Amino acid sequence: MSPTPPSSVRRVACIGAGVIGGGWVAHFLARGYDVTAWDPAPDAEDKLRRLVTAAWPALEQLGLAEGASPDRLTIAPTLAAAVADAEFVQESAPEKLELKRDLLGRLDAATPPGVVIASSTSGYPMTDMQTAAATPGRLVVGHPFNPPYLIPLVEVVGGERTDRTAVEWAAEFYEAAGKSVITMDRELPGFIANRLQEALWREALHMVANGEATVEDIDTSITEGPGLRWAFMGPMLTFALAGGEGGMAHMLDHFGPSLKSPWTRLEAPELDRALRDAVVDGCDRAADGRTYAQLVAERDQGVIDVLRATGRLDGPAR
Repeated sequence: MSPTPPSSVRRVACIGAGVIGGGWVAHFLARGYDVTAWDPAPDAEDKLRRLVTAAWPALEQLGLAEGASPDRLTIAPTLAAAVADAEFVQESAPEKLELKRDLLGRLDAATPPGVVIASSTSGYPMTDMQTAAATPGRLVVGHPFNPPYLIPLVEVVGGERTDRTAVEWAAEFYEAAGKSVITMDRELPGFIANRLQEALWREALHMVANGEATVEDIDTSITEGPGLRWAFMGPMLTFALAGGEGGMAHMLDHFGPSLKSPWTRLEAPELDRALRDAVVDGCDRAADGRTYAQLVAERDQGVIDVLRATGRLDGPAR
């Protein structure tokens, strides 16, 4: 799809230099890329350089790539100049559909042929955004998490008119750029992680609105509870361990009926055999041969390490 192999990319263009776009700039600089940025706001350059300066100490702790430097940032005077010699383009404009459509169309017209263009959209499907592009096959979603220079996850998915090779190229590029990539097989508004965050957020708002919990109660319930496990073991494997040596199969068979209990305002899916088996099989794959005892040991040590790393337990992390 792109004339440059993903692992050989050296120059990245970042279009939009706000919180997300600026975070991408900092990330790419720290990974040793030459970065050209463009943003139409008159004070964009000053804000962007302050953001990079503020992020750099954290990036130094994470570890810089050879040759990484804020000096490799160039501010372009125009959109066309920003992408003229780009080998990859990351768009991070405000979350307005018509703006995204227009901008992606302009980017498609200005960017060299074959170069993949990714959008940082937090919720719009690419199918809805690629309507103004003459060559929509190279447009993909590359959805990061804030701040992009610190949080590894990026979700990659194409639209109905996106070439599969563009999705594969983007996923390989992000991995080469130090990201943890989920390549989605189909479009889903909000993608994966945002939908999970949104479910928790909506329930939290319900509880505050109804006087059922305070803001402090809600935050503490996560930071002192399941958030400690989620830092290194997601909700599916965590629930699998709740089934003991019987794993997810025992957990679903034993606790499955509680899905019908009014614990949240979300409607629970029907726990039929197909869903049960899909979850059980997925957890078996995620365990990757580790025994129940091994997973428990990993979880226990992980919680201890997180508690120590956040200053809630004496002694150095493992």
